[in-house]
Amino acid sequence: MRKEIAVLIAIIMLVPLNAFSSMHVGEGKKENKNSAAVTDFDPLDDITVTVEIKSIRSLEMKYLGRTIDKIDKHSDPDFYVKVFINGEEFRSPVWKNQKYLYDIGWRATLNVPDDVELVNITIQLWDANVLGDKLCDIDNNYEDFSKSYDIDIWYSIKTGHWFGDDSLSPPDIHWRYPDLSGYGRACGCDDNSIYQNDRDCEIWFDIYQNDYDGDGIPYWMEENVYHTDPTKDNRGEDVDGDGVPIEWEYKWGYYIWQHWWDGEIDGEMIYDPNKWEDHKNLDPDNDGLSNYEEYETSQWGSDPFRPDLFIEVDQMAAGPNGEPASMLPPGTKEILTTAYDKHNIVYHLDDGCMGGGEIIPFKSKVSGRTLREDYYNKYFLHNGEQEWRKGIFHYGLVVYDAGYPGYVIKRDEFQISSSYLNDKCRKLFFEDPAIVYGSAFMHETGHTLDIWNPGVDNPDTMSPFKYDYWKYRPYKSCMNYGYTYILVDYSDGSHGMNDFDDWHDLSLTYFDG
Repeated sequence: MRKEIAVLIAIIMLVPLNAFSSMHVGEGKKENKNSAAVTDFDPLDDITVTVEIKSIRSLEMKYLGRTIDKIDKHSDPDFYVKVFINGEEFRSPVWKNQKYLYDIGWRATLNVPDDVELVNITIQLWDANVLGDKLCDIDNNYEDFSKSYDIDIWYSIKTGHWFGDDSLSPPDIHWRYPDLSGYGRACGCDDNSIYQNDRDCEIWFDIYQNDYDGDGIPYWMEENVYHTDPTKDNRGEDVDGDGVPIEWEYKWGYYIWQHWWDGEIDGEMIYDPNKWEDHKNLDPDNDGLSNYEEYETSQWGSDPFRPDLFIEVDQMAAGPNGEPASMLPPGTKEILTTAYDKHNIVYHLDDGCMGGGEIIPFKSKVSGRTLREDYYNKYFLHNGEQEWRKGIFHYGLVVYDAGYPGYVIKRDEFQISSSYLNDKCRKLFFEDPAIVYGSAFMHETGHTLDIWNPGVDNPDTMSPFKYDYWKYRPYKSCMNYGYTYILVDYSDGSHGMNDFDDWHDLSLTYFDG
């Protein structure tokens, strides 16, 4: 009997580790259950897997006189990245003294076995220092792994999708831990360390493999799931006629995960490129952008399963008599982006980088009616040529003088006036002008996101000689006049009585009403 048991144990030990990699495909159907028998997941190519780093941002912020998430005490960060693919290490160059890096394009590529489905990938973000390099936090840090700062991912060469510390996170499908930061984006604030010094950062990346026809859809997916030709580039095809091409539905429409109880890989078709879906009305992340609009803005990093906020800002040129240009001060855009990105509402400010961002001719005084009717139609919608932006972009204007420091013109339009804000900067000479402008800009944006609670726009909160000043001090939000111009943040409701949770209550769909 002991001999028979020993033989049985030996047989079990010899079972290939990748034999668990079966896949559930489609709407309740299981295909290719015997994936262990597959010898080559792509007979047309020798598979290489690439990790591409796109952008890196420090999430350092100023909060009522203190700095949170300062990476390096003496300078801006000297970032570099380490990527491990199946245990092999790749290291990027050091980008010195830069808090924000865009369009990096650094890649790590490794030839991987064509008959093993899963590729293990680890991404680390470091700050180089003379006295010792420091690991920055880009992980979700759930309670199971509270000391983890890097992200670990399993990439499937069958499907071209991945799971782990970063994954697709469609509502009502993900199990246990949703990926709040979105697919291909990791954020160190996902552990609710927004107001702690954790060296929190965000990193944008992509993972992909070589593909014979260049459409980005792996051979196995084309053969077994989509039944398309793996030798033909299918990009741009919309065979189901729902207005969204196959490559978008592939990226966002196939979800994989691993069973914790048996190690099996599961997959589900969320969006089928061969079946019509109502993408013009679907809005799974409830950010006011339909799936079709998410597709239209995908070139700027929108994610249908994580909120995105798009704002076009048009700014006024300098005046003929020495009046300064009405422009957001340097750094304002980054400060605003950080405030929203820390809460995983990814902020997209179009100051000319997305086809908007007009420079408006100087006018010493402009009325709200002119802003609402003339400017909105001429500079935002371009007399109908940019009508598609309505309902996607909010519209902010920086003008010289519109009668008040700032106000909402319509649900998706607001202004701030530089003549008033420059005067405020002189009075708050110790404050960074980017904070003053950013706070005013965020305040008016908040109104377009339906923030109108009792602590908002109360003039009595401006004077310590008024009762409401002390009543609403716990409401630490730029929506509270007591903090407007010195705080680029909304409140999270954690400061006691008379505080409000703006971050929870804001409505990204409000401008659609």
